[in-house]
Amino acid sequence: MTDFSQILSDLKKKIYSPVYMLSGEEPYFIDIISDYIEENILTEEEKGFNQSVLYGRDTDAKMIADYARRYPMMASHQVVIVKEAQEIKNLEELISYVKKPLASTILVICHKHKKYDKRKSLVKAVEETGVYFESARIKEDKMESWIHTRVETAGYKISPKAAVMIADFLGNDLSKVANEITKLSISLPLGSLISEDLVESNIGISKDFNIFELQTALGQRNYLKANRIINYFASNPKDNPLIKNVILLFSFFQKVLIYHALNDKSNKEVASALGVNPYFTGEYHTAARNYPFEKTVQIIGLIREYDLKAKGLESGSATEVDLMKELIYKILH
Repeated sequence: MTDFSQILSDLKKKIYSPVYMLSGEEPYFIDIISDYIEENILTEEEKGFNQSVLYGRDTDAKMIADYARRYPMMASHQVVIVKEAQEIKNLEELISYVKKPLASTILVICHKHKKYDKRKSLVKAVEETGVYFESARIKEDKMESWIHTRVETAGYKISPKAAVMIADFLGNDLSKVANEITKLSISLPLGSLISEDLVESNIGISKDFNIFELQTALGQRNYLKANRIINYFASNPKDNPLIKNVILLFSFFQKVLIYHALNDKSNKEVASALGVNPYFTGEYHTAARNYPFEKTVQIIGLIREYDLKAKGLESGSATEVDLMKELIYKILH
């Protein structure tokens, strides 16, 4: 299985494989690779005769093979892109072509939203003659790092808090995150900083009233600030669902628990052990002082209890807003 960066690097160097099978739950990486091939391999003049885009619902393995066996006209290659290949029931029958692909054809199979079974013979054949790429979803706790990398690759910088705001608001939907980063940076000179103020004014995320700020307030045991944020959440319940907030609070206090177990509590070691930006280590120093080990364990138990209530178990007639207020009260007292 080939790495995403390596595939793009080879394509930019005009190192082509006769077959690309792009499979997985995360469509973003698949789209980036297939879009690059669609837009850059052939010139506009060459595309008319030598580039074909097929869709899974309207094609089958035989039709794909027939297209792939054509020779290019007045070009070094022809490109055949199969989109929505997950809709093709007999895709495995493409194996006879994949075992002996035409060197002048670049066949791209986009099997999105779910993995193709790697135990099947087609994957093994692709790995022998071409490139197999599995596009996995990025876990939400890795999104902050991904955002920093994405912004830096585009030639900009982003503040740690701004990255967390975007990650908390958009989750791990890479296409949405990438689009928002593009919108944020499009009017900025290269090298500029994407700040939390810029995120707030352009994406509509409050830099003062969000789950990240709630975690900070709880870590500081700042009753007033925590209650202000909860009241803001109560006025915007659709944008602040209980179940998402419970998951993020669990992650925060789980890190506080890990912090308690560390022998070396230097910023470098804390950042490494918790998987956070060193910029945020101070938050965990503070939270650990305010919540001893036993209290942290109790809080994690509370969060698990309210996770069940958020899912409708033993919540009675309490609304999500009521449950969130109860949980925050119990954490702080």
